[in-house]
Amino acid sequence: QVPLIESGGGLVQAGGSLRLSCLASERTFSGRAMGWFRQAPGKEREFVAGISWSGGLTYVKDSVKGRFIISRDNAKNTMYLRMNSLKPEDTAVYSCAARDTGALDTTGDAYYYWGQGTQVTVSS
Repeated sequence: QVPLIESGGGLVQAGGSLRLSCLASERTFSGRAMGWFRQAPGKEREFVAGISWSGGLTYVKDSVKGRFIISRDNAKNTMYLRMNSLKPEDTAVYSCAARDTGALDTTGDAYYYWGQGTQVTVSS
């Protein structure tokens, strides 16, 4: 059983918006910090945004700051990534991940559960 399931990816023109969702079970969501990562073809996976268990602390990488917003609804075991003003360089497979603690972290090795990813393609 896949612990995390992403949805909301797709093809969008530059300047457009998408909202990604990450649905988890209570076991893989409750009490855990969550994060979004992305991997473009030929590139290493990179951290995009993270959020603490309470949602009170968030962090987004500089290249998406002001365009991407991370949030979570703990009652629905769901995390979101709102992506605005998308650019072709945002094209990648986006994956969500869960830590085994409630504290936010920006490194992939700190995450325990992973989804399979959703493709985001931004055309110019």
